[in-house]
Amino acid sequence: MLHLRFAFASLSTLLISSCANGLLSGDDPGLQRDLNREHTYQSESGFSYWDNLPGDGPMRVTIDLSDQTAYFFKGSVHVGKSRVATGMRGHETPTGSFSITEMTVDKRSNLYGRIYSASGELLVPDADSRRDSVPAGGKFVGAEMPNWMRLTSSGIGLHAGPIPQPGHPSSHGCIRMPKNMAKIMFANARIGTPVKIVP
Repeated sequence: MLHLRFAFASLSTLLISSCANGLLSGDDPGLQRDLNREHTYQSESGFSYWDNLPGDGPMRVTIDLSDQTAYFFKGSVHVGKSRVATGMRGHETPTGSFSITEMTVDKRSNLYGRIYSASGELLVPDADSRRDSVPAGGKFVGAEMPNWMRLTSSGIGLHAGPIPQPGHPSSHGCIRMPKNMAKIMFANARIGTPVKIVP
């Protein structure tokens, strides 16, 4: 019992430290409070959750493309799951074993985004910088990818992003997660955290 109390106290300290660094702060003020007090987080839908258990090893993640879900483990202990949106047809998310090689809180895509005219008018709302040209004086603005965690050199990673149809792929290959779940994963992951993607 004493061991568990010490583990939870240590985790609370870690979370408070992470929050002070802005990793878990944001538009949901209840997220930080719930994590510090309850040692858990659950989405409004009840599907995505994080149990702040100590586990018996380092964090690892399994992404299941068939059910569009991320499963989180600390060693052998299952500590949470999250809805995800992976690559749609023509932009399939690769399967296999990967590890996180880059972590950036504020990241923008250099491939996908929007193109604006010199006067600021939106010209191409779903632009691909390899295909769509920017007019003279205009600009390309890459799509936001908050809490970016890179998996491949070709630009596949995990990050916060919209999930317009839960249970169905909708990205250009990356693994999108709800904002709060992406923040929690980012706060708990490290460079080298293993991520397995299964069909």
